[in-house]
Amino acid sequence: GKKSLRQKVVEELKHYYNGFHLLWIDTKVAARMVWRLLHGQVLTRRERRRLLRTCADLFRLVPFLVFVIVPFMEFLLPVFLKLFPEMLPSTFETESKKEEKQKKKLNAKLELAKFLQETIAEMAKRNKAATG
Repeated sequence: GKKSLRQKVVEELKHYYNGFHLLWIDTKVAARMVWRLLHGQVLTRRERRRLLRTCADLFRLVPFLVFVIVPFMEFLLPVFLKLFPEMLPSTFETESKKEEKQKKKLNAKLELAKFLQETIAEMAKRNKAATG
């Protein structure tokens, strides 16, 4: 069924609350990683990627907060998200957006794999012709 305006507003508020909560958790973890880095420890590749993602999210949060703080500017947020889809921090992404990104990445990887297979097959033909 259709959702009432109140239900839509409550869902949006929950979405933003959860997004800020996840960003807070990521920030605490990133602060611990920075502390470890400052004391000479080495981060794993996964930790380094998480630290970079969290830093990028914090930088993306600044323009996002303008929309939250300035009255009635949140009505322009969908327009800006269409113009700048990477503006929101990663903790605010919906599942459908995450799936869309994964599909695009997978299609790009498949295209690259096809290209590499064709290239290897072509190289094999040339080597066979040169030796045979």
